[in-house]
Amino acid sequence: MIRLWCTQVLAIIRLEMKKTFFARRGLWVYLLAFAPLVLFVSHSIAIRHHRDQLARIARDHPISSAALRDIQVGMTCDEVTQKLGQPYSQRRWHRRDEHNEQIEQSHCRYTDGKTELYLFFDKGKLTEMHRSELDTLHQSLQIFAGVFQSYYLRLAVFFGCVGVFVNLFRGEMLDKSLHLYLLTPTRREVLLAGKYAAGLLATVVIFTSSTALQWLALLGQFNPTAVANFLASTGWDQFSSYLAVTALACVGYGSVFLAVGLLFRNPIIPIAVVLLWEGVNPFLPAALRKISMIYYLQSLCPMSAAPGQDVPPLVRLLISPVQPATRSVAVLSIVILTGVVLVAAARLSRRMEINYSDDTQTICS
Repeated sequence: MIRLWCTQVLAIIRLEMKKTFFARRGLWVYLLAFAPLVLFVSHSIAIRHHRDQLARIARDHPISSAALRDIQVGMTCDEVTQKLGQPYSQRRWHRRDEHNEQIEQSHCRYTDGKTELYLFFDKGKLTEMHRSELDTLHQSLQIFAGVFQSYYLRLAVFFGCVGVFVNLFRGEMLDKSLHLYLLTPTRREVLLAGKYAAGLLATVVIFTSSTALQWLALLGQFNPTAVANFLASTGWDQFSSYLAVTALACVGYGSVFLAVGLLFRNPIIPIAVVLLWEGVNPFLPAALRKISMIYYLQSLCPMSAAPGQDVPPLVRLLISPVQPATRSVAVLSIVILTGVVLVAAARLSRRMEINYSDDTQTICS
C-alpha cells in the first residue's frame, strides 16, 4: 500500500510540475524571487567599476591615508594642496555676497584608493569635508543579511509561497478541474501530499537559486583572493545556511498557505492575518515572538540584521530583544509546525467536496 501511495504521489508531482513552474497566475513569483538579484548585480557592477576607478587614480596620483586624515576644517586651499597635491576632480564657481562682491567657491576630491575625501572651500577656506569609504566584505555581508531577513524572508518568500501553494487547490477550483483529481481512486491525503511536494519543489528551486545568485553577485565586487580566503574560513558555512533557511521558509510557509487555499473560500483574510502577525513579530513580547515562523527562520540566519541607523529611536525602543533559538530547536519547531498543519489539512480533506453549481466553487468540509 505504501508503494502504491508513493507511486501516486510521484504521478501527481509530474502532473503538477508544469502548472506549478509555468502557470500564468504564478509568473509574478519569479519577479519577487529575482528582483533582489537584479539589485545586487547592478550594485556589484557599479561598485567594482568604482573600485577600479579609485585604484587607477591612486596609482596616477599617490596619496597616503595618513595625509588624508591630517586634513581639518579651517585649512586654506594652499595648505591642502601642499599636503595632498592637486585633486583628481575640481570644480570652481562664483557667488555674490550681501555686498554684491564675487566670492569664489570650489569643490575638490581626493582619494588614496580606498577612501574618497570631498572638500568644500569658501573664500579659500575649507568649510566642509566628507569622507566616503568603500564597503568592506563584512559590511557588505551585513547588508546582505538585512536584505535577506527584512525583504526576502518576510516578503519575497512569504508572498511567493502564497502565489504557489494557495493556487494548488484554489487554482484548480477556479479552473473547474479539481474534480478530475477527486474522481480518481486516490486518497485525499495522497493528493494533498503530492500537491504539497510539487509546490515545495518549485518554491525551493526558485528561491534557493535566487539566494545563491544574490550571494555570488555580492561577492563579485571584491578581490578574488579576499573572497577565496573568506569562503575557505566561514563563507561556505554562511552560504549553506542561507540556502537552508530559504528552503525551510518554503517548507513552513508552504504548509500554512496550502491549508489556507484548501480550507478558505476567500484566502485574503487569513493571508493578511499571517502577514500582520509575522510583520509585528519584532515588537511582540519574547513569549509571543516564539509563536511565529520568522522568529525561528531568523534564528537560523548566520548573521543578525541589526536595525539601521535611520530607524527612529521610538521604534528602537519598541523592538523587543529576545534570545534567538538554537539551531536544533529552530529546525525542530519549523518541522513540527509544518507536520501539524499538514496532518490537520489532510484530515479535513477527507470530507472535501467540490460544487460547481451556479458557477461557484466551494469546499464543503
